[in-house]
Amino acid sequence: MIEGLLLALTPSLLIMTLAGVCLGIIWGALPGLSTTMAMGLLIGLSAGMSQDVAISFMLGVYTGSVFGGAISAVLINIPGTPDAVPTMIEGHQLAQRGEGGQALGMSIASSFVGGGIGIILLVLFIPLILSFALNFRSWEMFWLAVIGIMVAGTMAAGSMPLKGWIAGWLGMLVAFVGIESIHGVPRFTFGTFALFDGISYVAVLIGLFGLAEILRTLPSKDMPTIPSKVGRVFPPFGLLAKYMPSAARSGILGTFIGAIPGAGANVASFLAYDIGRRRAKPEEKAVWGKGSYQALVCAETANNANIGGSMLPTLALGIPGNAAAAALLAALTLKNVVVGPTIEIDHPGLIYFIYSALIVANILMYMAAFALIGPCVKLFSLPRGILMPLILPVCVIGAFAVKLSMFDVWIMFGAGLVGWLFSVFKFPVAPVVLGVILAPLADENFRRSLLVFEDKTFGFILSQWIGTFLMLAVLFVVVEGAVRVFSNARSKNGAGPEPSPNQS
Repeated sequence: MIEGLLLALTPSLLIMTLAGVCLGIIWGALPGLSTTMAMGLLIGLSAGMSQDVAISFMLGVYTGSVFGGAISAVLINIPGTPDAVPTMIEGHQLAQRGEGGQALGMSIASSFVGGGIGIILLVLFIPLILSFALNFRSWEMFWLAVIGIMVAGTMAAGSMPLKGWIAGWLGMLVAFVGIESIHGVPRFTFGTFALFDGISYVAVLIGLFGLAEILRTLPSKDMPTIPSKVGRVFPPFGLLAKYMPSAARSGILGTFIGAIPGAGANVASFLAYDIGRRRAKPEEKAVWGKGSYQALVCAETANNANIGGSMLPTLALGIPGNAAAAALLAALTLKNVVVGPTIEIDHPGLIYFIYSALIVANILMYMAAFALIGPCVKLFSLPRGILMPLILPVCVIGAFAVKLSMFDVWIMFGAGLVGWLFSVFKFPVAPVVLGVILAPLADENFRRSLLVFEDKTFGFILSQWIGTFLMLAVLFVVVEGAVRVFSNARSKNGAGPEPSPNQS
């Protein structure tokens, strides 16, 4: 490990790691450009580098881009990456109160803490976490995806759970379009060849948050602007210490979710956000969804801890923990590195170098993020009437770049119109995105589990104890949401407490 650290700290590798971190932060801050896109497009750039340089550069991009999504989420209410949606919900509210700098500072500190927790757990507990995560088979992965969608439906403090669930299931419906993965049968394509490949969730994300924000903001007469000075950026130590228990819990959760192949930072940030809300004190829960630092800490810590967690199955089994880790796996393959159980035998010391490069990238991310806040604030502090038209070409390029398809651009425009309608009718948008992302995971694993359970008794299904536990968790979320819906309905119908005689 010491040799790996000394190698990662050589000047040439430090410069390449810093370059990757800065590119990742800037890329993540651009609305709609995801971590996966950054990793995928920069693989070609790393092909001409040596093995150590390529690994340092790609890990720097990975670490920087995961945090970068928080910048645009806080300042302009558009998440740079899908996992920054909870950060957007809380951070932009704080920016509107003149606390955007401190919100970004808390995001940076939380990202650093989350990345550190993920790396520590990666180094210390890789056998234990992997042995448990390997028990997640098709049945368990299906329920995990459903939990993610149900949680997204109930996380918005100001909206009814029923609207959230409707939005989540609409997102799943969108994701079902195309040729399904098991039997190759086209679904909801209506004979349109362009739909055979499905609907890109990146195009949907850009439309729902990027274009919809433009449509919502430009007609407004009083267009809000982010002030050129957003206040203190370095958060006070007392505020950091206050939410350290929440950060530790979210970091552990984010690492574990990252260790489950296919779950990703999206699931980690949404789950940590919801669990944090449930465990928050009453006075803190009252501001949840209206600008809560605790919520910001939970989301940012979890999605950065997910980096270390995603490395667990990637390095030990050769199974990428998420799409970004798959891009890193492809970069390693270009260098003839075969990851898996024999990685330490085939490439002695490499796994410790990767640990060390992650540590260095996390520290450089913390330093570079504070340095890049100023330029990003100046960019995003332009009046909305100027900034939003400038963002529109970025949205078009981001939608087009995924598959080099104009069809995705039209999908982005359609999703933007739907997102604007959602804001008019007070429907939460976040569940749609998570539904689109998690639907393929739920669909494929549900039908695969049906094949496994064929001709089996109901007792055999219940014997899959992890899946049964997750099923009970879904039922708990449904019951809690139903109680909230019933309570809201009673209050609207006047079934609340009896008025006093002095009330008219």
